[in-house]
Amino acid sequence: MALSTDKILLSTLNMVERMHDTFPAVHLDVGSGHGDLITLLRSRFSIQSTACDYTDSLIELKDVPIKVADLNVDKLPFADKSFDVVTCTEVIEHLEHYRETIREMHRVLKEGGTLVVTTPNILNLKSRIRFLMFGFHNLFGPLHFKESALHSAGGHINPVSLFYLIHSLIDAGFSNVQVSVDKAQGSSKFWLLFLYAPIKFFSALIKRKEISKYKTIDSHNDAYVSMINGIDVLLGRTIVVGCKK
Repeated sequence: MALSTDKILLSTLNMVERMHDTFPAVHLDVGSGHGDLITLLRSRFSIQSTACDYTDSLIELKDVPIKVADLNVDKLPFADKSFDVVTCTEVIEHLEHYRETIREMHRVLKEGGTLVVTTPNILNLKSRIRFLMFGFHNLFGPLHFKESALHSAGGHINPVSLFYLIHSLIDAGFSNVQVSVDKAQGSSKFWLLFLYAPIKFFSALIKRKEISKYKTIDSHNDAYVSMINGIDVLLGRTIVVGCKK
């Protein structure tokens, strides 16, 4: 699977199964690449899939229709309320304006539809240490100017942390947000031994100040603020988020 990994795709499948219980379903895969996720979903569910990507040269499934769209400038080329399920794996970090794409995915979903989005987890401990020491998150590094391989890490232009991804989903109109990760990173497990206690201690102090002085945390966002220093986020390589329209 050249453009993603088995664990990310399997975690996406598991999130679809967790969030969506009505099949057959009409499905859109945004950033479909070779079509590996579509193949995997077909092996588990009764779905009719459509692909969308910035090129039609990558897709290897001849029976899957594909629409070409550059999501940095184009809207999704589909009518309102066209799909029961939308998946978007390892795409938003490539986009200049990912919130617009989130709103577009909400638009093309039917009422009660399911969206599953994945993106590199920039809040795991490996990424936090790398940012502290080098100034770049894990899987986000110095980019070549005027030379970006869009479907590789060379096209990672937009590190999106879990809280801001959830914020964009809820602002777009989604609800029932569920979060998982694809796998725990070994190097993050190592750092957890030394950093978990101080992270919990100092984050509690800072959170108390945010609540009492700055009024930034309330009943609507408290659970999601707390989530960013939970074990899954501290260790997980890739964030997998499911939600409902």
